[in-house]
Amino acid sequence: LLLLCAAALPLAARGAIPPPEEAARMARFVLHNCDWGALATLSAQEGLRGHPFANIFSLSDGVPGAGSGSGVPYLYLTDMEISVQDLEINSNASLTVSLAQTPYCKKHRYDPQNPLCAHIIFCGSIVKVNDSEVALAKKALFSRHPEMESWPKDHNWFFAKFNITNIWVLDYFGGLKIVTPEEYYSVKP
Repeated sequence: LLLLCAAALPLAARGAIPPPEEAARMARFVLHNCDWGALATLSAQEGLRGHPFANIFSLSDGVPGAGSGSGVPYLYLTDMEISVQDLEINSNASLTVSLAQTPYCKKHRYDPQNPLCAHIIFCGSIVKVNDSEVALAKKALFSRHPEMESWPKDHNWFFAKFNITNIWVLDYFGGLKIVTPEEYYSVKP
């Protein structure tokens, strides 16, 4: 029995998936292990005005590694992007991240819609980061997405973050779990 416990320790140290009863920790874990998410806005574009519009964005809550994430989804944006134009009219959005983009679900043969292939839905708003947060956002994003550093400067890229107001976790059978931002930020991934 001691041998089995000792063998399980390294798995926990590497950041094993949290149990379903720890929904806040699961939300932090999934976000930290995802490199991109689907950001949904209300379109301000002609012909789509007022309709939902989802787009893929690279993101990061911190440098890769167990326990190192801040929980804040950072993004690198340009006003030239259609979803960013929507956000300039209405900054409210939702962001979905899923373990389907990691090896976890494939390894266990979970379909992306299977609740065991955990996904998190955040609601809130997108805001530009202030000067005191730029270095943190830059390190978080460029550590995971080094290509970003070479993107065209004339696109006027800026760092933004997703201000979380609501969180829903689907990581097990029985429906969504609601996590408050306070619960979310009080745990480590």
